[in-house]
Amino acid sequence: MDHSAQQHAGRSHEKMREVLMHPDAPGPAIHYHMIRGGSGARNITVWQPGTVGAEYIKTYGHYHVGALDEVYWTLQGEGVAIIQKRAEGADGPIDDEIEDAYAVHVRPGDALYMPPGWGHLVVNVGPTFFVTADDSPVDFGESDGVSLPGHADYEPVRRMRGFAYYVVDEAGKPRLVPNPLYRRAPDIRIIAAADYPLKRES
Repeated sequence: MDHSAQQHAGRSHEKMREVLMHPDAPGPAIHYHMIRGGSGARNITVWQPGTVGAEYIKTYGHYHVGALDEVYWTLQGEGVAIIQKRAEGADGPIDDEIEDAYAVHVRPGDALYMPPGWGHLVVNVGPTFFVTADDSPVDFGESDGVSLPGHADYEPVRRMRGFAYYVVDEAGKPRLVPNPLYRRAPDIRIIAAADYPLKRES
């Protein structure tokens, strides 16, 4: 691998305030690090352990644009992925209405598919750094292709202050707390990766 082609970005606490359950709670300066592999190489994401308020450290979250899909492989640690699909209205997706959603507990060796049109974020629920690899494309020619790539739509997540569920620490275990800004979302529970039904079509 040509390591000179890799680029790094960190997601700051100031940026993450936009999507936190408790935006005024203190947190680490950088919540997670993104190492972008560029063309033909996987990306690596590394989460800090810990919580902000009671909420576990998470990624900002985004929706896929167009036909893009991707796979996340868990390399180290323990996480919960939230995957959600917005309802469709006459003018396109409805940000505050979630038609389908999953919360998936992942451990090393698990691979999780993120379908086109769905949104996803991943949370570190373990006591150590959490590390994943993914095959999402990155265009280093974009103005902010490493931190905010063009294939990902972050704006609906910012408007809703996060996803339909926050993942919080309750006595050392993850619990889902509904985001009150969503008008409709299915009742879900945390499932094992083996029970996650969405698969990439061959």
